[in-house]
Amino acid sequence: MSTTAVTVGRRRVEVSSPDKVLYPDDGITKADLVDYYKQMATHILPYLVDRPIAMERYPDGLAGERIFQKNVPRYFPEWVSRVRIPKQGGSLQHVLVDTPATLVYLANQSCITVHAFLSKADRLHYPDQLIFDLDPPGSEFQLARRIALDLRQLLEEELRLPSFVKTTGGDGLHLVVPLDRSEDFDQVRSFARDVGLLLSQRDQDRVTIEPRKQKRGNRLFVDVMRNAYAQTAVPPYVVRARRAAPVATPLDWEEVRDPRLRPDRFTLRTIFGRLARVPDPWRNLGRRARSLRAARERLERLLERG
Repeated sequence: MSTTAVTVGRRRVEVSSPDKVLYPDDGITKADLVDYYKQMATHILPYLVDRPIAMERYPDGLAGERIFQKNVPRYFPEWVSRVRIPKQGGSLQHVLVDTPATLVYLANQSCITVHAFLSKADRLHYPDQLIFDLDPPGSEFQLARRIALDLRQLLEEELRLPSFVKTTGGDGLHLVVPLDRSEDFDQVRSFARDVGLLLSQRDQDRVTIEPRKQKRGNRLFVDVMRNAYAQTAVPPYVVRARRAAPVATPLDWEEVRDPRLRPDRFTLRTIFGRLARVPDPWRNLGRRARSLRAARERLERLLERG
C-alpha cells in the first residue's frame, strides 16, 4: 500500500493509498479529496469549530459501502480533538474539527462528508442555527428555489428574522436562521414547524409539512426535523458523495432569484473559481443571531388570522 505525507500547519498527516479512486465516474481520488480539504480548510473551519461532527465514510469509494460513523475510533491520534456527547443509555465520543490537519486526517479516512451539529459543545441543547430543509419531489430544484424565496419573504418581512441559504449538494436547499442560543431544541423545532405550517397553508398546491412521502404528491416538503438534539446538517463548502462531487455552497439571494441556478453547479473542481470572484455570502452569519421571542408572537398572530 502506497503512502504519502501531507504537511498541514505543524502537522504531517500520512495519506494511505492516495491514488485510490473514490468517485469512479469522475476519476476523483483520495489525494484529490485530501488536497481539497487542505486548501478549503480556512473556509470550512468557521462552520465546524466547537461543533461535534459525524463522519460519512466510503473506504472503497462511492461504489462501496457507506459508513456513517459518530464515535471516534480508538486508532485516531491523540491530537484529534474529541467531545463526549450524552445519549439515551450512555454517551458517544465525537470528533471536533478545530484544525486544518483534522480535516485532512478525516479525508484520509475516506470521510467525504462531515455532518455537523446545529449546536456547539459548550451548550449542546441550545442551537445557534435553525434549519429549514427544502426537499422537492424528485429533482424539481426550481420548485425549491421558488419556495426558498417565499420562505425568505415570510421570515424577513413578516417575522423580521435574518435568513441565509445554501445548496446542499443534493436536490434541495437549506435555509438557515442564526440564533442567539437562548432557546432549546424543542422550542426551536416547534417554531420551525409552525412556520412550515403557515407556509403550507398559504400554498397548499406546492408546499407540505407531511412527513410521509406517499402523501406529499408533487409538493415540496418543508423538513424541520433536523432541529433536534444530536441531529446534523452538511456545513458550507463540504463535499457530497454524489457524482461530480458537488459542494454545499452558500448563496447570495440574488443567485436564488436566477432560474439558471442548479443544485450541482458548484463542485470540488469548480468551487475555487467561485471563491476567487464572490465573497462568502455567509461571512456575517454569526453577527446576525437573533432570539425567536418576538418572531414567535408575530407568527402566532399570523396563524390566528389563518
